[in-house]
Order: sequence, then structure tokens, then C-alpha cells
Amino acid sequence: MSPVDVDKELLARRFEEHRPHLRAVAYRMLGSLTEAEDAVQEAWLRLGRTGTDGIDNLGGWLTTVTGRICLDLLRSRTARREQPMDETFVPDPVLRPLSQVDPEQEALHADSVGVALLVVLEHLEPDERLAFVLHDMFAVPFDDIAAVVERSTAATRQLASRARRRVRDRTPSSDPDPGRQRKALDAFRAAARGGDFEALVAVLHPDVVLRADAGALVRGLAASKTLQGARAVAESALMFARYTAAARTVVVNDSLGLLSVVDGRVQSVMSVTVVDGRITGMYILADPDRLARLEIPQD
Repeated sequence: MSPVDVDKELLARRFEEHRPHLRAVAYRMLGSLTEAEDAVQEAWLRLGRTGTDGIDNLGGWLTTVTGRICLDLLRSRTARREQPMDETFVPDPVLRPLSQVDPEQEALHADSVGVALLVVLEHLEPDERLAFVLHDMFAVPFDDIAAVVERSTAATRQLASRARRRVRDRTPSSDPDPGRQRKALDAFRAAARGGDFEALVAVLHPDVVLRADAGALVRGLAASKTLQGARAVAESALMFARYTAAARTVVVNDSLGLLSVVDGRVQSVMSVTVVDGRITGMYILADPDRLARLEIPQD
């Protein structure tokens, strides 16, 4: 192997050490698994063109480069979007199987970010999202972020502060305990399977919000919708009880959720927020194109 090939292999090995971290950054920035992978790949291409000469901290350099790539993608999204973001939008979920250990005894992945938070991040301006994600989630110094957004350090701090307030005000609270999450999900699934309307209402918070995303092609139709209120959500759950009956419990991002597979095909993924034993928020992805690209955990 030539010295050049050795250098390339070493560079590739060093990059792969950082890939999981970069993917986490990109996913939080974009809310899309496919776009996150593309952003990480672009970071690798830029590293290949640049090399490591003059880079003292490769991880830091890759993080800011990935952030810059994601920022460009977010700005492009904003420029293309003629209407405000559809209120039915649900980000790509990350699915994992339940541990062989009882979920009440296992800590859910600490590095995960909830679907509900990703929805809130979608409402931030691109520069705000970058400042919040890089600083608050990954402890990137403001001086480094300022160079990416082309603002002063003080202005970048203000971006992050404004984003932090919006995230705090809009992100719904949720019980982090997997055991209590599972109890609420099991009650919801049993009531839907049995067609028990009052039992469904009982497990739903009076002000529960359901957000169902069936994809861009059908947005505005009945399949994509936002509902509020226990009785309205319970009625919808009975309409789709077939899919709930076929669902199994999985880990969706940072909490438990339901994966519905009918005739060997994924129909939906649902994540929830739970407070005081009742479901306060439901986030359902039923877009067949996006579901087809998910990694589906095995039983």
C-alpha cells in the first residue's frame, strides 16, 4: 500500500470515529435521517478536499462543517417554502427494539432527542436552530458558531437565548419513566383493540393533541391532520384501530411508542408524551415513502 493510500485509510478511520456524533448533530438540525446522512457524507467529502493540515481539533472542525452544511439546507428549505410549515409535519423517528431487560429497569438512550422537541425545532429560524443545537446540545463555543452564521459572538448568544426561550415555552412536558409510558400505551392499545371509547377517553388527557403526517402528497386530506381533545382523538383512534391492533411497542427516539406493521408493511410509527399516566401528545408518521426508508427493529 502506497503512503498516499495509507494516509487516506487513516483519514477515513479517523472520520468514522466521529460519524455517530456528526449524524446526531445533523439529525437534530434537520429532523430527517436521509438528509442527515447526506450532510455527514458531504462533511467527509469536504474533509477529503481539505485534508487535516492546520486542523488542531478534527472533531470540532467536523462538527462546525456539518453545522454549516445543515444551515445551508435549512436556509434552502425556508427559501422554497411559500406557506408556513404544515402543522401535521412529524420528523423522521429513530426506532430501536425494546431491550431484553425490562424497560422499567433500563435507562433510555441519553443522547436521544424526542420527536416532540424536533417538532419545536422545526419552528425555529435556521440560524436560531444552529445556535441552539450546537451550543445547548453539543457545547460548541459561541465563537465557533458565530463564524458559521457570520454574526458577532454577542449576536450569536442572543440567537441561542431566543431559541432557548421558544423551545422551553413550546416543548410539552413528558414523564421520562419507561414503565409509566408503557402502562399508558398498553391501556391505549387495549382500549382501541376492544373498541372501548370511554376507556380511550380515560387514558387521554382532556387537551391531548394528535399530529398525523401521511406525507406531502396527501396533506390537507383526512389522512394528515391535527386533532385536539380526548373525545376527538378517541374517535380517530377507533377509526384506525386495525393498525393499533397490529402495533408493537418499540423505542421511538427517547421514549416508548408503537410500530404498526400490517401484511408485512409498516403502516405507521407513533410516539407519545405522557403526563400523570395519561397521553398528552401523539405524533404519528404514516408517510409511506418516509416509512420505507426507516430502519425497522426486529422483535
